[in-house]
Amino acid sequence: MRNLLEVCCGLDVHKEILVACLLKGGIEEEPEPLIREFSTLLSGLDEFKRWIMENGCRDVAMESTGVYWFPVYNVLESIFYEDGGVNIIVANPHHMKNVPGKKTDIKDAHWIATLLRAGLLAPSYIPPREIREMRDWTRYRDVLVKELTGHKNRIEKYLQQCGFKLSTILSDIFGVSGMALIHKLCLQGSLTEADVKECLHGTLRNKCPEVQQAVAGKLSGHDKAFLSNLVRVMENCGKEIEETERQISSCAQRYEPSLRLLDTIPAIQRRTGAILISELGVNLSMFPTAGHLCKWAGLCPGDNESAGKKKSTRITKGNPRVKSVMVQCAWAAT
Repeated sequence: MRNLLEVCCGLDVHKEILVACLLKGGIEEEPEPLIREFSTLLSGLDEFKRWIMENGCRDVAMESTGVYWFPVYNVLESIFYEDGGVNIIVANPHHMKNVPGKKTDIKDAHWIATLLRAGLLAPSYIPPREIREMRDWTRYRDVLVKELTGHKNRIEKYLQQCGFKLSTILSDIFGVSGMALIHKLCLQGSLTEADVKECLHGTLRNKCPEVQQAVAGKLSGHDKAFLSNLVRVMENCGKEIEETERQISSCAQRYEPSLRLLDTIPAIQRRTGAILISELGVNLSMFPTAGHLCKWAGLCPGDNESAGKKKSTRITKGNPRVKSVMVQCAWAAT
């Protein structure tokens, strides 16, 4: 392999240790690798940062395995020389596998440094810090929404278990009328006809007799306490989602022009636009063409052919959030 870099470093990152291999020498030379191990605690990462700067290393590569590379990336991102920072490559592990039988932490780090020095590593797409912070909030919202759905399912299941058939009459038991009935049940354990009439709103008042029959039961002390706890957890989750939405709106304000442009695309609303920006950023220069972006999102079929026969056309996993939005846009355009 023809070398392109005089100084570079390959990292093998684990949960507790960081193995670094530094190659330093002329392009035509094959320098002796400098191997050091660092702790992944903040003190160890600070020591690693000083070591990198003392050796004047401006090119570092590591695998994108799990979440362990995040703190290392943040430390490297904070390094600034007089004429710039560090070129950080987070590479796909499938693109840099070593020769079979050559598997140790030190050999992995050396192999990564060797590939980096020869310019054979393609970087993964890592958006700027502001975009990554917004991404934290949008992905956290997805987690909270799934948790909220789970809490609602538990409440519905427990009501059915206690003999209350609210979902048979109400299309949404977590609407205004449904929640009023559930809160009354948590307080009293049973509902009178007057209680039902007080809780129902709008056209549901015409179904008062049916609702009365659906809630004609009584909760024990245990049932009231357990249902109250389920409702409290669900409502707290709803409040967390509201706070997360406020944080996303605050982060998205700086990208207002891009959000307005995305809003002109069919099937993309403001919330969906915020998700796209949090995953892709606003500078798409990393993707030379639209095809590269589709491939990164996991929308391009595979190409596995041998002896004139197609063996598989499965698509890659890609980014599930971007993939979902792009599929929605494709459906809206047809």
